[in-house]
Amino acid sequence: MRYFDFTLTPEDGAIHPVDKAIAQLPEVTRDALMHVDSLGDGTGVLLYRLTGDPAPLIDQLADEAAVLNYELLDTNEDEFHIYFHVVPGEPAGTLMKLAQKYALIIDTPLEFTGNGGLRTTVVGIHDMLRQALEEIPDSIRISVEQVGRYSPDGQNILSALTDRQLEVFQTAVEKGYYEIPRRATHKDIADELDCAPSTVDEHLRKAESRVLTSLVQ
Repeated sequence: MRYFDFTLTPEDGAIHPVDKAIAQLPEVTRDALMHVDSLGDGTGVLLYRLTGDPAPLIDQLADEAAVLNYELLDTNEDEFHIYFHVVPGEPAGTLMKLAQKYALIIDTPLEFTGNGGLRTTVVGIHDMLRQALEEIPDSIRISVEQVGRYSPDGQNILSALTDRQLEVFQTAVEKGYYEIPRRATHKDIADELDCAPSTVDEHLRKAESRVLTSLVQ
């Protein structure tokens, strides 16, 4: 199997009407999509990690027709998570149909870029990955960053990591995050990689879990 690291950028900077509503709020910044899935009835679920003040977003949701249900989770200082059950919307609906059609695995979290793009890793059979990319609508700009062989059971314990997790993990090691005493913080690593500290935390926790699991199995 192969993996593709790429960035998807919809023409209006949003993958769903709810995503567009969030993007238009100056008090909130989209950090990552922690989970995304489509249900059998055509509706979908989205779990966001956001930075900022949740109050304006909660106020706006009362008038948002695309939201069937929502719940605010894990509010911590200026970062919070929010779960949405949403009606079908584009281009998310088309993208999820392609993932199902070609039996692709979407690795999460999906990280937002500054211009509304989503960085993601998708795993699948090479020809099916290629066909799925060819069928992505013209309204979405695609930037493929890296392609490689997916080897979760490889002898190299780092082979279980996605490229993004490996990049964050290696940067943490190089900057002295694992030294005693530590010579780097999540913010130091985030500044190096041009991402949010919370994104660094998420990738490091996943990388550490996979590396440690490989060591003890």
